Amino acid sequence: MARSIDTLAVHAGERRDKAHDSLVTPIILSTAFPFQDTAELHQYFRGEVARGEEYGRYGNPTQEVAEARLAALDGGEAALLTSTGMSAIVTTLLAMAKPGMHIVITADSYRKTRVFVREFLAKFGIEHSCVEPDVAAIAGAITDKTKLIISESPTNPYLNCLDLAELAKVAKARRVKTMIDATLATPFNLRPIEHGIDIVIHSATKYLGGHNDLLAGVVVGRKDFIDAVREHQGMLGALASPFTAYMLIRGLKTFGVRMRRHNESALRVAQFLERHPQVERVWYPGLPSNASHAIAARQMAGFGGLISFTVKGGLEDASRVVDAVEIPFLAPSLGGAESLIEQPPLMSYYEKTPEERTALGIRENLIRLSVGLEDCDELIADLQQALQRSR
Repeated sequence: MARSIDTLAVHAGERRDKAHDSLVTPIILSTAFPFQDTAELHQYFRGEVARGEEYGRYGNPTQEVAEARLAALDGGEAALLTSTGMSAIVTTLLAMAKPGMHIVITADSYRKTRVFVREFLAKFGIEHSCVEPDVAAIAGAITDKTKLIISESPTNPYLNCLDLAELAKVAKARRVKTMIDATLATPFNLRPIEHGIDIVIHSATKYLGGHNDLLAGVVVGRKDFIDAVREHQGMLGALASPFTAYMLIRGLKTFGVRMRRHNESALRVAQFLERHPQVERVWYPGLPSNASHAIAARQMAGFGGLISFTVKGGLEDASRVVDAVEIPFLAPSLGGAESLIEQPPLMSYYEKTPEERTALGIRENLIRLSVGLEDCDELIADLQQALQRSR
């Protein structure tokens, strides 16, 4: 029978009979996996025997359980675990890259993804167009050389949501593959493959791990595609360790419980911020005032734990709010148990001038808040006092 996402998060990918009768998947640290004899070696390379990999760079039993669980959560045929979310993106793009191809990428995709496409892939004759996160804009940028569309849903930091079914329809009509970074949505709230998207990327560092204590990434898609990316991972070596895989499996067991809390608390916090006189504007897909609300409400089960907002004034006014809160930590990243707060113009674009940041769409008074698992009433009260003190 079909299993719910809560049951998959606890059990998917795991055998009931584990080594040494263990209840949980053990950490297998071995770098090599011996063969009984040369006959088994021949059978292995001919695909005639079921067994694990022969060397740790090509796979690991703990990693394989994590990958099977991640694939099940996203509804994909297979998944590949990598060392970070960025390594998932880079390894995937290098596996697909061919000189002369054209990529369409949306303007508020993750900054390092855009830099990799714009500066690194360009060295190898790969062209790109950067457009607004809008299906019509993406469709207008497709050429005869376009092989891939890259975007996010929701995007970071302004939480724009793409109509994924419409995007998939446009892409398939032109025989173009689609890749969506769904880190902010998570499989709990959005499963892009169900909407026709080809490739899904997550920074598992965030909500999938969920505790601000591991770095990992994942690529999900068709098995033949994932196998091809895995071949490149074997060359590039962007591996997640067995311990990281174990920690990710452990974190995923509370995934459904955590995501419900993130969704509920963030919506309440966004509603509070939208009403506050010191707040200029709030970006959160769960608010009816959000430009992407209709799309998000149609294709998402929940709206996630990230909120962006501007306060009245400028950079220093936003800094006063960030410095006055007592519960959130001033730190990058998102998706963990602890609430985190930061100013994108400082944390991500410190080296840019105010004029350059404005040209990139980064407002000087912008604050990004990752709502954690703390008591929501206490978090709202903390934001209230911080906004009051910042006047």
